Amino acid sequence: MRVVFISPGYPAEMVQFTRGLAEVGAQVLGVGDQGLEQVPEPARSSLSGYLQVETLWNESVVIEKMRRWLGDTQVDRIECLWEPGMLLAARLRETFSVPGMGVEQMLLFRDKDRMKAALDAAGVRTPRHRRAGSISEIRQAAEVIGYPLIIKPIAGAGSTDTYRVADPKELDRVLELTRHVLEVSVEEFIEGEEHTFDTICIDGEIHYFNIAWYRPRVLISRSLQWVSPQTVTLRNVHRPELEPGRRLGRDVLDALGFHTGFTHMEWFLTPQGEAVFVEIAARAPGARSTELMNYGCDIDVFRGWAEAVCHERFTEKVDRKYNAVVLFKRAQGPDNGRITRIEGLGGLMARYGAHVMSLELQPIGAERRNWKQTLISDGYVIVRHPDLQTTLEMADHFGMELQIYAA
Repeated sequence: MRVVFISPGYPAEMVQFTRGLAEVGAQVLGVGDQGLEQVPEPARSSLSGYLQVETLWNESVVIEKMRRWLGDTQVDRIECLWEPGMLLAARLRETFSVPGMGVEQMLLFRDKDRMKAALDAAGVRTPRHRRAGSISEIRQAAEVIGYPLIIKPIAGAGSTDTYRVADPKELDRVLELTRHVLEVSVEEFIEGEEHTFDTICIDGEIHYFNIAWYRPRVLISRSLQWVSPQTVTLRNVHRPELEPGRRLGRDVLDALGFHTGFTHMEWFLTPQGEAVFVEIAARAPGARSTELMNYGCDIDVFRGWAEAVCHERFTEKVDRKYNAVVLFKRAQGPDNGRITRIEGLGGLMARYGAHVMSLELQPIGAERRNWKQTLISDGYVIVRHPDLQTTLEMADHFGMELQIYAA
């Protein structure tokens, strides 16, 4: 089994997916814009070959370089789990006649308006929405949908360039902030708690799924610097109130015709108990969510995904033992400052160290990261516990008592 894997060394999760492919017996042929020496371990030693390209975003150049590199070598899969490279992978599959999603189907997972139109046609509950490519179209859409509303890019990941708009005056401000975005989706604002429905599928059947909860909802955590955002992987995914989300997730996958691989869907649970679709990507979630899945069940979803795409089976034993939370920390101080001190960590580790699975903070002297550009910000903590309330209390203590300062 020969697998071309796009960007095996970046972002961080790709390193482990590369390792997973090699562990299930694949010959992994990496294609990336890093030098081979820059690809972190264990990805580098997992590669059977590597093609460095100047940029991944010139499809015609990448295709031509791959033709020369592969020669007569036949490949069985072309995979990418990084959002910006998903369409490139689809184009490569079509070019080299490799099974998997082509461009038209991939657009259902990349273009938010096409995505919702397909789901509307299938009777799936989505926010009211309109596509807009100009200021006048945005204003017209706002009049039809009503306030409050959400404006987000048609193609994008996470909550970048996503805004809640309360009234026409605020719309004027957001229009200035989104001038660089070519097309947006203007959508109904949904009140509720934000969750995920993440899956590993084989031939359209779900073999593993995960439900996570964003505390607070992403739009709030991306707007307030003092917040320490949390992603909570839930142990009890069969709670009755989550059933609408589980059903919604299955309906979405069926409507979009997803076959094999990882998916990451986001949805709202309203105060009335309704599940409302937000968006879906044909990839794994980022921001350490895959690590949460592993800590929740003591499994290896990186290898599990690789086994699914290479051998059409999933043999990881899913025993949901823990709730797991990743908490992201943001330094206080000037945006261009450097980390000067960290307070509260010693006491927290003394109380909760047995439940801390991972801890990575920017070291003293390091440049502070831009919290608006990276969710991971200046570091993160992962905790887990069988009891949900205990897990949340630990995470909240880290959020309030662990402080990072920059100057």
